[in-house]
Amino acid sequence: MKTMLDNPHGVAAPFGDRFAHVARVDLTGGGALLMLSGQVAVDDAGAVVAPGDAGRQAEQIFDLIGRLLAAHGADLHGVLHIRTFMTSLDDLAAYAKVRNEVFTSTPPPASTTVEVGRLFLPGAVLEVEVTAAVAAP
Repeated sequence: MKTMLDNPHGVAAPFGDRFAHVARVDLTGGGALLMLSGQVAVDDAGAVVAPGDAGRQAEQIFDLIGRLLAAHGADLHGVLHIRTFMTSLDDLAAYAKVRNEVFTSTPPPASTTVEVGRLFLPGAVLEVEVTAAVAAP
């Protein structure tokens, strides 16, 4: 089994380079498992996108997740589990609308959603992490 920690080009580096965006485990027989760090809605300069707007932030987050997965030969169709942290469950409808547009398969990925007191960046109202599979070649 081979493992790798990665910060792919094309996505802003994690804040202070304190962690990796992607942990990859290559599986025996081909394919891989990807575990992404929690993503918040930031632009390429690291500024929060649409402070306080859960719907717009969800769009940006899933764009970032898609780019991180693509860097490892995967896409959103390979997502197995989604873990979402929200500063208010009152934003669930706005988040769910975007998520349902992104994940159209039946059934959708396994999921956990929790409300938290705050996130590490002011204005960020969502943080999403995923686990995804990369198909064997």
